[in-house]
Amino acid sequence: MGRVTQRRKVHRFVLDGSEQALQYPVRFKEDVLAVEEPLEIRLGNMSFSVTMRTPGDDFDLVAGFLVSEGIVWEPTQLISERFCSGEDENGVQTFNVVDAQLRPDVVRPETGRNVYTSSSCGICGTDSIDAVRKSSHHSPADDPVRLPVEALAALPDRLREAQAVFDKTGGVHAAGLFRIHDDGGTELLCLREDVGRHNAVDKVVGWALRAGMLPLRGTVLQVSGRASFELVQKAAMAGIPVLAAVSAPSSLAVELAEDAGITLAGFSRGHSLNVYAGRERIVSGAAEP
Repeated sequence: MGRVTQRRKVHRFVLDGSEQALQYPVRFKEDVLAVEEPLEIRLGNMSFSVTMRTPGDDFDLVAGFLVSEGIVWEPTQLISERFCSGEDENGVQTFNVVDAQLRPDVVRPETGRNVYTSSSCGICGTDSIDAVRKSSHHSPADDPVRLPVEALAALPDRLREAQAVFDKTGGVHAAGLFRIHDDGGTELLCLREDVGRHNAVDKVVGWALRAGMLPLRGTVLQVSGRASFELVQKAAMAGIPVLAAVSAPSSLAVELAEDAGITLAGFSRGHSLNVYAGRERIVSGAAEP
């Protein structure tokens, strides 16, 4: 799988309690790791941001990142993307710098990335939510999609079945974009994997932008891991009405989902799930308390 994975020799200690294991606890084997490398994003040769990511689908990653930042929201605003020259110590092209050319009328940031979405940036609360509301060009609030709860609960298994890189490494997150049809059937539109769950989502959104599919009405974004404020923000910027995660959401993620009109589900494990916002989109035969 090229630069997506890397093989390394490891010492494996087996502690199963057997006499043989105690006498010979170390096994030598080769393990497969997910690659993590920096990607520099440039806008017209101006350095804009650097993110650590798993190489692959880098043009999707950059396109989705620009959507998340509110810089572009339709495909014609992104004229082209190209890899810039860059070599490692052995003189091999690294493909770790992407330059994006924007349409002349697109407003460019004056300096490098001005982050308001990262959970580690120190900006939170109502200011962050207001920033998303003001910069989003695709509102999911009026999306009339309705989802059978059984179909929504089944998506983590569908996501896991398609995770080829995780099968090899056990070390990447995944984001899958699904469409649930009227008969309850599910269709996987796009799946991306990355060491960063925010990158996996950006890759999905960037794929959709480049395909001319934004806003992503009538879709569900299923992610591995937890649902952070940043992931809800990315869904809002892409017009995704439903976000589901296999783990917990943060408090600010729930607040943003409520404000943006996004249905937010967590602890989606196949047999159950919790809906934290947007309950009206979930169709269930169960009686309400």
